[in-house]
Amino acid sequence: MKMPGGNNIERLYDEHAQPLYAFLLNLMRDEADTRDLLQEVFVKLARDPEWLAGVREERAFLIRLAHNAAIDLMRRRGTRERTKENFAAENISPFAPTNDPDEKVFREELAVALGKLPEEQRAVVHLKLWAGLTFEEIAMALEISPNTAASRYRYALDKLRGLLRPLYEEIK
Repeated sequence: MKMPGGNNIERLYDEHAQPLYAFLLNLMRDEADTRDLLQEVFVKLARDPEWLAGVREERAFLIRLAHNAAIDLMRRRGTRERTKENFAAENISPFAPTNDPDEKVFREELAVALGKLPEEQRAVVHLKLWAGLTFEEIAMALEISPNTAASRYRYALDKLRGLLRPLYEEIK
C-alpha cells in the first residue's frame, strides 16, 4: 500500500518495527501485549495512511503512536498502579542472551533494576540508550519537554546506580 510522499507500509515496518518492538517490550514487560500493540500501530497506519501526512520525524511519530497505544491498553486494563506492580514482578530482559556467566548475571540484574523504574523513566532510558534518540527527539516522541526528558533520564540513572551499586561493589 502506497503512502503519502512515496512511503509504504512495508518500508515503515522494515525500518521501524524492531526498535518499536524493543521499546514496547521494555514498557509493557509482556511479549503478547507488545506484539498486539505493534500490530495495532501498523494496522492503524495501513487503514489510514493520512496519519503520516506532514510527519517530519517518522520514528518519533511511530514511538508516540506506540506509547499512546500502550497507555490506552494500560488504562483499559485498570489502574496504572496495578500495572506497575505487575511490571516489577515480571523479569523480561531487553538484552540478548549471553554465555558469559558474569555478563548474564549483570544483564539479569539490570533488567530487574529497569523493571523497578517508573514507566515514564523507563521509556526515556530505553529511547536514549537503546534507540539512541536525543532528548529533543524523545520529547517529541513522548509529547513532553526536552527538559522533562532529561530530568527523567537523570533520575532514572540515579535510581539505577543505587539499585546496581551492590552488584558493582561485589565485582570490584
